[in-house]
Amino acid sequence: MNALSTQGAAEAGLARIAVPSKGRLRDEALRLLSTAGYRVSGLRGAGSMTRAGMLELIEMRPRDAAAALAAGALDGAFIATDIGMEYQLEGFECRPLGYSRSTLIVASRDDDGRTDHRDLEGGVVATHMPNLTEKFFADEGIDVRVVAMGGSLEGVCAAGLADAIVDNTETGTSLRQNRLKVLTEIRDCEAEFVHTAGLAVLEDLDLRMEAALAARQARYVMMHVPKDRIDDLVDMFHGLESPTVLPLAGRDELVAVHFVAKNEELWARLADLRGLGATDIVATQPVALLD
Repeated sequence: MNALSTQGAAEAGLARIAVPSKGRLRDEALRLLSTAGYRVSGLRGAGSMTRAGMLELIEMRPRDAAAALAAGALDGAFIATDIGMEYQLEGFECRPLGYSRSTLIVASRDDDGRTDHRDLEGGVVATHMPNLTEKFFADEGIDVRVVAMGGSLEGVCAAGLADAIVDNTETGTSLRQNRLKVLTEIRDCEAEFVHTAGLAVLEDLDLRMEAALAARQARYVMMHVPKDRIDDLVDMFHGLESPTVLPLAGRDELVAVHFVAKNEELWARLADLRGLGATDIVATQPVALLD
C-alpha cells in the first residue's frame, strides 16, 4: 500500500507505528499486536507496510525507528530500552513489554587490573551507542574517548583495540568466551513500546497491549472441587474472593469452579489443590485480562 505522509496520517486519524524488521523484537511485537486484535499479516519484511485498524505499521530497524520517532516522523515504535536512551526518547510515553531482557554493562579484559569503571579514566571505550556512552561517563565525571563501532564489541576489546566496551549482555557467555569482566551495570533493558502522548488511537493500543501482557502472566483455571472445600480454595489463592461456582449434574458433593490465577501461584499450589480433592484441573491462557 502507499504510505501516507506523517501529516496526512494524522489528519486521517491514523497513527504511524514502527515494528522491528527482524529478530525476536519483531516476532514478539507481531505476536503482541496480533493478540491485541490487530491484523499484521501484511508485514512481509524490512520496509513493508500495512494498515491495521487505525494503525499504519511499517517495518524498520529499531535504531532508524528511534531516530524517526525523535524527529517526529513516527507516532510510536517497538524498540529496546538502550536504543531509547541512545536517541534521548525519555520524554515519550513508554510501556515496558517484558521480553528481550538484557543488561547494559561496561566491560574490560579480565587481566587488565581494572576493578571499576572509574579505572577507565583516559581510556578508549568502544560501543554501538556513542551518545548514551558519552552521557554516562560525563555524568560519572570520567574522561574517556568513546569510539562508535559495529560488529562484535567483545572481540574488539579482547584484541586490545579498546580498553572497554559498553554493550548489552543477556547471559554473559560471550563476555566469558572473550575473557572480559563486567566493571559496572548501567541499567536493565527490555523491549518497550515508546510513543507520543495524546492520540486516542495509541491510548486504545496501549490498553489492548496491557490486557494482552497481563494475560501472559495468568491462567484461567477450571476444576471440580468438593463443595465443602470452597472456602479452603479461596484461602489458598491470594486475592481470590469470588470464584465462579457451578453445579454438576448428578453430583451434589462436587461443584465446578472457575477462576483466574497467576502462573507461578497456580503451579506452586498444584499439590495443595490435589490435597483439597480437586480433580479434572484445566488451565488455559486467557487472550486478554483487565482488572
